[in-house]
Amino acid sequence: MIALPRLDNARARALFLDRHGLAVTPSGPGRGADLQGVIGDLGFVQLDSINTVVRAHHMILHARRPAYRARNLHLLHDRDRGVFEHWTHDASMIDMAHFPHWRLRFARNRDTLAAKWTKWGRDFASKTEDVLRHIADHGPCSTAEVGVEEPRSSGGWWDWNPSKAALEYLWRVGELSVTRRDGFRKVYDLTENVIPPEYLNARPTEVETIDWACAAALDRLGFATSGELAAFWDLVTPEEAKGWALAGLRDGRLIEAEVEQVDGRWRKVLMRPRTLEEPVPEVTGRMRILSPFDPALRDRNRAERLFGFRYRIEIFVREARRTYGYYVFPILEGDRLVGRIDMKAERDRDRLHVTALWPETGVRFGTGRRARLETALVRTARLAGVSQVTFADGWMRSAK
Repeated sequence: MIALPRLDNARARALFLDRHGLAVTPSGPGRGADLQGVIGDLGFVQLDSINTVVRAHHMILHARRPAYRARNLHLLHDRDRGVFEHWTHDASMIDMAHFPHWRLRFARNRDTLAAKWTKWGRDFASKTEDVLRHIADHGPCSTAEVGVEEPRSSGGWWDWNPSKAALEYLWRVGELSVTRRDGFRKVYDLTENVIPPEYLNARPTEVETIDWACAAALDRLGFATSGELAAFWDLVTPEEAKGWALAGLRDGRLIEAEVEQVDGRWRKVLMRPRTLEEPVPEVTGRMRILSPFDPALRDRNRAERLFGFRYRIEIFVREARRTYGYYVFPILEGDRLVGRIDMKAERDRDRLHVTALWPETGVRFGTGRRARLETALVRTARLAGVSQVTFADGWMRSAK
């Protein structure tokens, strides 16, 4: 048996962080074309409504461009149309150049959502034409402006009136697009009024989109299994990604290799032949406070395998409330995740208030590391629009 080429853990971390824009010291204005380049390199930025410090998407971009401010993303989306909003694995801002490939999602949503939502008791089909006509006649609207007198479904996430459900359905199938958000509420318009013509009118085939989705995911990850390629955009099926990978191995576009995990075990992955030969930049020692939804951490299993950082969604539900608090922020220093911090922007008191920090096992926050932490917190405070950083008594905790 021929031995596969290998990538040791240190090099794998450096490559992975480099592909996620976290290896070099960040610089750049964080707006306009520079900001679009950051999102293009990442592929997309996940949106989240939790606003403990600032919303997750702003923290993701700030970690890569300290000059970034929240209004810059709104301008890029609402005015410049450099990005569009739709679903990957969750609601995301996506590079506008990728819009044509979302037609595959629109088509598949049309095939599945109507039957699924009808089965689940969501009434929307009778209102789609009314909603489209309303927007055509009166312009963009939000859920607050349609179906005011309509009865709602019962309870929770399903508490939608038929017109609100119709808006969401029409967005999911591409007939409507988000033109802006007011606060965090989506405002919808006809897609032809939002998407620039060169992207609106492009029509890649299904085969072209599958090829693009898998190749673009691999370029952004550096190395991956076929399942990880499918999960990156959540645009193609695992079977389609596996077929793409097998074809790539046959024609030499891909190779199999082994990547060392933090525990010393080796994991078989796919990569491009040139990846092993490319120089990986030395990872900066800069400390950054990351969003829990940072793309480098989105796959919790991969973060644990590569970095030894256990940070799982299910911990939020079962353990984090008593161990770390509900919503804590990972701390990246160099190529290590060195801790997690609980903090909140208290705008009425003009401060970013730190309540707790838990170092990772074996990490000590001595004088130098604390100074780097305080610098990172000052940058985060500026993003949150507050001027002070304060610390609760006993904020430095023991490693768990």
